[in-house]
Amino acid sequence: MDKLLTQAAVVPSAAFFSTIRNGLKYRLFLLRNLPAAYFAGLKIEAVNRDHCRVSVPFKWFTKNPFRSTYFACLSMAAEMSTGVLAMASVYKRRPSVSMLIVGMEASFGKKATGKTCFTCPDGQQIREAVERAIATATPQTITVRSTGHNDTGDLVAEFTFTWSFKSKGKAVV
Repeated sequence: MDKLLTQAAVVPSAAFFSTIRNGLKYRLFLLRNLPAAYFAGLKIEAVNRDHCRVSVPFKWFTKNPFRSTYFACLSMAAEMSTGVLAMASVYKRRPSVSMLIVGMEASFGKKATGKTCFTCPDGQQIREAVERAIATATPQTITVRSTGHNDTGDLVAEFTFTWSFKSKGKAVV
């Protein structure tokens, strides 16, 4: 499995990370593909092959009537922390791989009244699921976790997302 990862996933994912680390390209990508994330102010705080941290601010666009961050904005940031890792794993793959969220669960621990950062540490498991989807030519699902903390380190919310990966063809050797 490690040989497949180094040959197929490293170079394309490096190019993907380079693109999203570029501030202007990232904002243009959001505006074009995820306008709600753009207007909500979602920001990738840190990213590498194994983890991603995304923040959502507490501001006029993200607030609810209870003076906290709207749960949909929290879930958008949590999903992005897992989705960036998934997108990096399927970016420019041959054969191409489709990805789709097929399930989500959430629990909320504390009112989100400031910036909340969501971290997903499951990049390796995502890459392995993509490799299995290609190697076996069968859809693969994986459940990953994203935890959101406020500036003082308190747990605000925890999300689990179930991703499905499906190879769109036979592996190119």
